[in-house]
Formats: sequence, C-alpha cells, structure tokens
Amino acid sequence: MALQKKFGAFMFFKILLGLITFQLSLASVTDDNFKEDLLITPLENGFVNSYFKFTTEWNTGLPLERLHYNLFPKSLGQVIRKHQVQELHLSLTQGLWRHDKWGYPPAGAPPGTQLWVWFTEETRDVDQAWGDLVNALSGLFCASLNFIDETNTVKPELSFRPQGIASEAYARNTSLLRYASLPREVVCTENLTPWKKLLPCDSKAGLASLFKADKLYNAHYHSLAVDLRPVCRSGETPCVESAVELTQSLTVVFRPLVQSQQGPRQDVSLRALFGKVLSGPCPMASSSRVMVDLSKNHSSNPLTLSPPPSETIIKSTGERSIVYAVYDVKEWSARKETLNVALRWTQALKYGPVDSPPLLAYRYLSGYGQEKGGVSCLLRNNLDQPLKVIYTETIPWYMRLYLHTLQIRTGDKTIEPDNVVYVPGRDRSNPYMLEVVLTLPATSDTTLRIDFDKAFLRWTEYPPDANIGFFINSAIVSVMLPRASNISGAGIIGTAVSDVNMASSFFLRLYTEPLLIQLPTPDFSMPYNVICLACTVVAIGFGSLHNLTTRKFDFVDKSSSDGGNLVTRLLAKFRKKKDDGGKEGGGDGKEEKKKEQTGDEGSIQNSGDNDVDT
Repeated sequence: MALQKKFGAFMFFKILLGLITFQLSLASVTDDNFKEDLLITPLENGFVNSYFKFTTEWNTGLPLERLHYNLFPKSLGQVIRKHQVQELHLSLTQGLWRHDKWGYPPAGAPPGTQLWVWFTEETRDVDQAWGDLVNALSGLFCASLNFIDETNTVKPELSFRPQGIASEAYARNTSLLRYASLPREVVCTENLTPWKKLLPCDSKAGLASLFKADKLYNAHYHSLAVDLRPVCRSGETPCVESAVELTQSLTVVFRPLVQSQQGPRQDVSLRALFGKVLSGPCPMASSSRVMVDLSKNHSSNPLTLSPPPSETIIKSTGERSIVYAVYDVKEWSARKETLNVALRWTQALKYGPVDSPPLLAYRYLSGYGQEKGGVSCLLRNNLDQPLKVIYTETIPWYMRLYLHTLQIRTGDKTIEPDNVVYVPGRDRSNPYMLEVVLTLPATSDTTLRIDFDKAFLRWTEYPPDANIGFFINSAIVSVMLPRASNISGAGIIGTAVSDVNMASSFFLRLYTEPLLIQLPTPDFSMPYNVICLACTVVAIGFGSLHNLTTRKFDFVDKSSSDGGNLVTRLLAKFRKKKDDGGKEGGGDGKEEKKKEQTGDEGSIQNSGDNDVDT
C-alpha cells in the first residue's frame, strides 16, 4: 500500500513536471519566431549577389526585462538591456558597392564599420551610455569599435530616423541618437565567428551552414549587419503590444568563373558559390527558403533553374514586377534530399547595357598642395522629375571646413539649399557635421563643394602607417525615391525577404566612396638618424679633442726603466715603427733590382734549356 502511494505520488509529480515543461515550451514557441532566407540575384554584368537574412522576433517590450532567453541571443540581449538601447544598427563591410553597375543593395552600408543607436528616453547620460556600449560591442563582435569616441561621433538631426515603432516626439528628439563610422576598419573571420554565434543554430544547420570563410572573403563585396528595432507583434493590425526584432544579414557579391565549354558561360550553383549544398533547415526556424530573383531574366538569353522551384511569387508595383523562384528547404529536408540550386543560361555569355539607377552619387577630393583642399560630390538625378535629398557629411576635426565656401551648382546655375544644419568641429574634441537639404532638378548633374584647411597634428596623433593617409567617412545621401527600380532584393530592413510587399516608393540611404587625404607627415626616422649622427660625432671628434686638451704629453728617454706613461710609450712606439718602415722601404728598392737581374738571368737560362731540348 505504501509502495502504491509512493508510485502514485511519483507519477503525479512526473505528470505535473511534464505539464509545466509543455507550458514553458509552448510559451517559448509562441514568444519567439525565427525565419531564415537566402536571396540570389544575378546582376547584369556577370556578378551574383547573395543576400542572407535571419530574422528573430521576440514578443517582449523594450527595455528587455525578462531574464529567460530562448531564440534571442542572450549575450546581445544583456548588452541592450544594460545600456538602455531602443534601436541598434551595426554594419561591418569590406569593399564598395557599385551602384552604377549593380543597382541598389538590399541593405546599404559604407566601407568599414558603421554604428548608429537610438537610446531610450529613460537614459540619463547618453554620452556615457554610448561610450560603454561601443566598448561592449567591440568585445562582442571582435571589432575595433573601442576607437569610437567623441572625436568621430555626431548627432544627425535630419538623416536618421527610427526604423521601428516610435512616437513623433521621440523621433524628433535627436539628443538620443548617436552615429559613428570607422572607414579603415578591416573585416575578417574574427568578425564572422561571433556574428554567426548569435544565430539559434550557429553555422551547424540551416542556411548558415553555407558559410565558409575562404569563399566569403574571396568575394568582391561582403557586408555583415545587425539591426535591432521594436516592431508591432505579428498578427496585430492595431499596434497594441510591441516586440523586439533582430535582423542579421550578410550580403556577398561573387563573380563566377567563365567556363569555356560550349561558348563562354557563367553558370552558378550553391556548390560553386559556397562550396557546399544545403542538407536541411535550422530546426528552430519556422520558415527556411532559398529565393532566386528572375526579374532580369531576358528572353534573348533565358535562365533555367535546376531543380525546379517549389513555387513562383510575383510582386508588382504597377510599373515594375519582381519574380521570385522559391525553394522551401523544409520540403526538401522532408524528402531527405540535399538542395543545390543551379542557375544555367541556355546561350553563350553576353553582357548587355546596365540600366542606370534613379540616383547616383560620386564623391572626390579637389584642390592641390598640403595646406588647402575641397570636398566635392556629384549628385546625378536620372529621373524625369525633381528629387529632394538630404546630403550628410561627417568630417574629422583636422579638416577645418568653411561654411561660407559651400557651393551647389547645376551647370552654370546656383541652387539654394532648402535647409542647412552645420555643427562646427573643435580640435581634438568633435568632428564637423554638415547636413544639406536640396532639390535636384530633373535629369541633371548637381555638384556640391566645400573647402577646408589641413591642420597640423602632433607626432603622437599619427597612425603607424601615416604615409598611407587618413580615411574620411563616406557621405550619406537620403532620399525618398518615387519608383522602386534597380533594387537588388528587399530594401526594407528587418522584414523577411519572403514577406516583402513592394511599394510604389521607398526610402533609400545611399553611401558614397570614402576619401583618402594626405596630411603633412613628419619624417619619423629623423630623430633616430640625428641621435646616431650626434653620438658618432661626439664619440670621435669630441673624445679625441678632449684627450688632447686635458692631457699633458712629455718625451721620455727610451733607456728609462719605466718608459714613461702610456701615451708616451705609444707615441714612442709609433715613431719607432715609422723609422723602421723608412729603412725597410729603402732596402726593398735594392732587393727589387737584384730580383729583376736574377729574373732576367733565369729567363735566359730557361730559354737555353728549351733550345737544348728541342
């Protein structure tokens, strides 16, 4: 009887524990949602863009108060919670996106590192929170974010707005915003490893299993990005409760090898691009898809897919349609088959003309010499209607801008800006920031120019490779384009590729080339050369002169027992060698004459011997 009671209590406890575990697992499933997408876009000049997007949505509000983490990375969540972050946008990019050849990227980013953060309204000291945050992110992503300080941090007033849900009053309070960029930051596998560890399955399963460092970092362009923002919970039409959305994206541009079999071809596949095939999805993912953009599949050289896609999705704006071939990785995993999407062209390779994007920006340095210069940017509007843009420059303090030299011209016509925000820099304190709102005429080229003076730096402020120059941040052009054209994928951050709804207009943030400026650089080897020369002169010249002027020299008789002091003995020995050398020189002359005579006789004798032998 007692045994039955114990067994019944044990079963009751086991059932209760199972119910609790089931409820917790059910709660965790409903609170977290993870999606993974891969979009492959063939570009018109033979390149292929691969865009990975991993989206994690957590049904909790900001700041993060819950301590239980399921799919959301705990390491990042603790940083967000401690430093009271509302929105975070980080990108690590190697290479330059060619807008004129590749169109617009799915997620734009400048070369190097870019970080901009919106803090919560409860943050007491934003500058202190910003400094602590960049140090924490530096350790989390193994990047040099700790070099971000007040000398390269700005507070833009017009260019950056919250991308998540936010009130109008909060969006206008730019005192909660911080922006910084490090254009010379190098991206490598040390950044990829901690980035992929934030994923629920790491790189052991799912689309992230395609990540091979040797393939990714041999590409022409690659960009890692982390975007966090508050959004409305999925399924809620009126936004009642908020959720946290974390988007991790990777953009890689490859140039496939040209194969000469049956004419030049550039056929691509997952194995050719990444060296692997897909064996299955991430078990934690609610959706896992591979999509191929067929919008530029010309009838003159049609593209064929192998194997056939699961479905085809068409999204249109009225003027432009985007066709996606979709492969459901979960379906292929259920069949216990690997997925190797291959793109093959039926005819030989031919590069056609590249459609020009609606807006392009080219930035360059002007002027000459080591004292003055100028920054110029060409804004090209290819649309048949005017465009209002926001041009943003972040210039370091050692390039002293002059606002009165700002010129905006379209041909011979001067354009007056609609609004100008200028924050002057201070030496070794804060950089210069310039935001200009202007309207570009239709089908025009507009040049914006501003002059600067070069400051002198202390010798301790130069980097180790000072002769290379100093990198200047990319300029930012923000615009609302009326037509969605030349987009390499989805231009909406934080939305799964498969869920993108094409709009007739969209917001674009365009990044220009970074600049490389030469400052007067001292000869860092000069102190070493001067020290060596000075020490040599002192040791040789001054040493001998000091001995001659401070010592007394006396002649000593050779027959003396002691021989005098050391200097006297050395001088006497030197004179003796000199006298002996003169005598030996005279004797040598006589001996040479004797040798010559002897040599002549010997030669005569030898010649006689030869005659006898003959």
